[in-house]
Amino acid sequence: MSIDFAHFTPWASLAGGVLIGTAAAMLVLLNGRIAGISGILGALFVPRSGEVLWRVAFLAGLLVAPALWHLAGGTVLARIEAGYGTLVVAGLLVGLGTSYGSGCTSGHGVCGLSRLSPRSLVATAAFMLSGFATVYVARHLLA
Repeated sequence: MSIDFAHFTPWASLAGGVLIGTAAAMLVLLNGRIAGISGILGALFVPRSGEVLWRVAFLAGLLVAPALWHLAGGTVLARIEAGYGTLVVAGLLVGLGTSYGSGCTSGHGVCGLSRLSPRSLVATAAFMLSGFATVYVARHLLA
């Protein structure tokens, strides 16, 4: 295994991690809510009084922040080596997985692990192992 130093971005990655951690900490400290994106989005489909505005604001921030970065001159070179059909199936499988796992990688991996939740440790391990297995099968057995 080798590191692609041309695309190695430790400082940008560190900054992103700090921003995610800060946002998750602020949400739990100021609002008493866990920053699990699937839960935040899912609760909008069954809205409760007083729960809609902060959820929409949080999700809007996820969409607006990259646009502001782009307007400030930042570049994001995303390369996706999959067709639309594959992306749709992958998205549906992720949604199914978050339903079975009672949360997503942000809820379990960021917030749950920081709270030392055993359930989140198991869920995050399952997410990671499933991802490793999927990449191995797709790149080495089916390629």
